[in-house]
This record gives sequence, structure tokens and C-alpha cells, in this order.
Amino acid sequence: MILHLTTLLVFQLIGEIIARVLGLPLPGPVIGMALLFGTLMAVPRLATAITPTTRVLLAHLSLLFVPAGVGVVGHLDRFGTDGAALATAIIGSTALAIIVGAASFVGIKRLVGASHD
Repeated sequence: MILHLTTLLVFQLIGEIIARVLGLPLPGPVIGMALLFGTLMAVPRLATAITPTTRVLLAHLSLLFVPAGVGVVGHLDRFGTDGAALATAIIGSTALAIIVGAASFVGIKRLVGASHD
């Protein structure tokens, strides 16, 4: 299992390296996943070998969402009393994060002197 996880992480690392070295506007993990897919198509033996590990990962992926669900259920009564304020805070902070992210991107683009396409 450790070897198979290492294989997955190595492909992600290769994708990150390719994305950064070539300056591609594509996330490294996506490139790594495409390379892994190509490799699995070319070497079906590798696909057979890592299948059990990937099934375990996918089967337990939902555990990442459990803490958020527990938090919502644990404070369900607060939605009745503070629902409007919570909705405003969530929507406002999301909008603010998008605005700050876009402004940061524009500022960095100007800083490095990239041309407008």
C-alpha cells in the first residue's frame, strides 16, 4: 500500500514540476493525473496493482466531509435564531475572498509585467 500511495504522489509531484517549469495554466495535480492515466493505459499491470489502494482511498474520501456535517448538525438550533446573520457572513466572506483573490491576481500580474491577453 505504501508503494502504491508513493506512486500516486510521485505522479502528482511530476505534474507539479511540469506545470511550474513550463508555466502552464493547469494545476500540477491535473497534469499528474493525466500522466497517471496514460501510464495506467500503457501498463495495465500497474492499474491492477494499485486498484485495491485506490478503492480504499475512494471509499474513505467521504470522511473529509464528516467534520463539516457534524458541525452543522451540532449547531442546528442556531440556524433558527442566527440564520440570517450566518447566511450574510457566509455569502459576504465568500464574495470578499473572491474579490481579494482576483485583486491579488491582478496585482501579481501587473507586478511581474504580464501582458493583457
